[in-house]
Amino acid sequence: MASIISNYEQHTEDTSRESKRKKRRRIDTVNQNQSNQNNNNQNQIRWRSEAEQRTYSSKLVEALRHVRRRNPTPAPVSGSRAVREAADKALAIAAKGRTRWSRAILTNRRKLRLKSHKKAKVRSKLPLPPVTGSSRLLGENEQQQKLPPLEKRVKVLGRLVPGCRKLSFPNLLEEATDYIAALQMQVRTMAALAEILAGSNPGSSSGSMEIDSPSS
Repeated sequence: MASIISNYEQHTEDTSRESKRKKRRRIDTVNQNQSNQNNNNQNQIRWRSEAEQRTYSSKLVEALRHVRRRNPTPAPVSGSRAVREAADKALAIAAKGRTRWSRAILTNRRKLRLKSHKKAKVRSKLPLPPVTGSSRLLGENEQQQKLPPLEKRVKVLGRLVPGCRKLSFPNLLEEATDYIAALQMQVRTMAALAEILAGSNPGSSSGSMEIDSPSS
């Protein structure tokens, strides 16, 4: 009789413990689904709100003013490159370092500044033979030709998104989605600024336009 009661109590305890485990798993699953849904909603909203576009517009205007003060009469090619770099830098700053691509843009700009400071020292050194670079590129091309079609597309996507060459595929998709949305906002903002500048300076050329703050 005592053994039957003991077995019943043991069975009841095991059943209760298993029930608690299942309940915890259900709660964890619900929390994870809610977290994923919140992240998806945040990604859908990100870079599409008017507040974010106004914030980026102000940062872009300040960056363009800095470019204009630094190069009052730039050449067409260097001027367009400077505008593009200023727009990308403002976009990376607007991202507040929350993404890998934004951190890569800012880091790359710092590296370019350091490289420009050391240009005199680099010129004094003997140049590397061109065969090394070409052979490395040939090796990379041969490796890419051996990859399956899907992996080739992933490699290309990793090169297009700054700082994402070595990311896993899910992380790469997340970064690419955010980067594309940010670029779309950049295009909308620059188009709006171009309309404002064209309206305020109808008789001026693009090279002599003054950059003012965008109207809200």
